[in-house]
Parts: sequence; C-alpha cells; structure tokens
Amino acid sequence: MIRFRVAMAAASVLFLAACGGGQAGPSGAPAAGASSGPTSVKVSVIPIVDVAPIYLGVEQGFFEEEGLKLELAPAQGGAAIVPAVVSGQVEFGFSNLTSLVIARSKGLPLKVVAPGAGSTGEQGKDFGGVVVKADSPLKSAADLVGKRVAVNTLGNINDTTVRASIRAAGGDPKNVNFVELAFPDMLAALEAGNVDAVQIVEPFLATALKNGDRVIASNYVDAAPGLTIAGYFTSEQTATAKPDLVKRFTAAMQKSLKYATDNPDAARKVLLTYTKIDSALTGSLTLPTFPAEINTKSLETLIQLALQDGLIQTAPNVNELLP
Repeated sequence: MIRFRVAMAAASVLFLAACGGGQAGPSGAPAAGASSGPTSVKVSVIPIVDVAPIYLGVEQGFFEEEGLKLELAPAQGGAAIVPAVVSGQVEFGFSNLTSLVIARSKGLPLKVVAPGAGSTGEQGKDFGGVVVKADSPLKSAADLVGKRVAVNTLGNINDTTVRASIRAAGGDPKNVNFVELAFPDMLAALEAGNVDAVQIVEPFLATALKNGDRVIASNYVDAAPGLTIAGYFTSEQTATAKPDLVKRFTAAMQKSLKYATDNPDAARKVLLTYTKIDSALTGSLTLPTFPAEINTKSLETLIQLALQDGLIQTAPNVNELLP
C-alpha cells in the first residue's frame, strides 16, 4: 500500500496502465448465454490471501452465472484502489475498511457492496500479527513502547490495530516508532536488526514462523471481536447508475465467500495462481475468515481508532458507507 494522498495523485497513471482493456458493459446487460454475451467488469484487487474468494468465484463460474466477465487487476494496496474506483477506471475494488473510512471522511463517495476478509478472532492463531525474532527480549505488545515496529503503510489499519494491542497490554502507543516497509521487505529488516518487530500477514507470517520467529500480539484480535478487516466496494455513481450490475456482483461475491469458507483447501490452492507463495507453505497458512456480512460494531471500532490516532477528524456515517 502507498499513502492515501500519494495514491490520489498517482492513481490515474497507475490504473490507466494496470487496468487497460475493454470497457465495462452497461447496467442491466443480458445474462451469460444471451446473444450479446456477459458484461465485462474491472475489479482491482491486492495479490494477498484475503482475495482468494474472488479468484475461486471466477474458477467456479459464480460470476459467469450472474452474467459477468471479470477482469482482475492487481494493485499495490487498498489506498491506491480507492481513487481508481471513484474515477470510474474500475467498477469495483478491494480495500481494508480503514482506507475506506479515511476516504469517506474526506467526502469521497464510496459504497461497500460485499465483505472481503475478517480476523479469525483467535489469539496467536490469526492470519496476521506482530512478530519478533526468536531471541528478542520482547514478550508482549506492551514491550513495543520505545521500539521500532514495521507496518506496510503508516496511518492505516495496521498501525492503529497495533496501537490497540499495546493499549490492551498496558503500554503507551504514543512512544512507538512505526516504520513503513512493504510486506516482502519486513522479515529481512527484522533479521538485520533494522526494526524490533514487524506487523505481517500471510503468507509472510507462515514464513516467519518457519524461521523460528515469534508472534507477540494478534493485533486484529485485540482491536475488536469478529473484526471485519476488508471489503469490496464501488462508487456511489456506479451504485446509482448501475444497480443491477452491483446486485449481480454482490450475489456472485456472496457465493464466492461461502465457497471459500466451505472449501479452505481450494482457497489455499488458488493462491498459487495469483501470488508468489511457496507451494510448500500453503498447508501451514492461516486463512482469514470470509464473512457473509460486515461486522458493523467492529467497523465502528475501526472508526474510533482512526479518530483516536488522528487518521481522520470527523467520523463518516456508517450507514452511508455500508450497503
């Protein structure tokens, strides 16, 4: 992920290059099998474990059943996807909910249409966490005070939830030095001693554990019970102009999320088609949950954390953001 303001400035260039292709069909296009064919739809996603359901949905024909032909465009992070959706360069996008909260608080007209991924809710057994080296003296999140902690993006869901872990453990998060690093660079930085801890997600977490590193905090679990972390969204303009398109996309996503939940082995296997995960690690990966709906209470918690940590000045209306 890149920082939100930078993403706003660079997104048009990024997505014109990354999301080129045919134009999406009009709202209400005939279903698959009709003479005019399925409606082409561009969806921007991040190549991480969270989006396994949408790839499974394509494989299983759930989108084709709804008369949709998806063009999946990889992007660096949710904050970069937001302006592409707002500008209409893609119809739908995937993002963590904090990025969407920040965008909505700035007046950007976004609408969540389906959940994406959630925490397992189990301490030490989530798909993301705060990791230290095996011989590190750090034992809990409270020990992060005064230390250097890597997150993939400053001022977003990962540093706010790490702060929540620190508070829960009795520490003061104001004195933590957060460092921005891309997920693929974190373990090398930890090994070299450039940072004291890293907040990572799968598949990097499985790699860290294989190397003997330790999880000292499950930040998503500490933030809120049943935390919904991410979702699929569109612009209000698309939602208003093409309600049938949104309805069909949401229906296909719901089928995809359920299929991923019911078939975890298939979710692991599909990762090999769109990520660089070592096939030997797929069996040890901890998958996120793929909830059927957004946990509203957990979203409200993310909003409060964003306010508390100064990411936003005004809380957006949850009802305007959610379906």
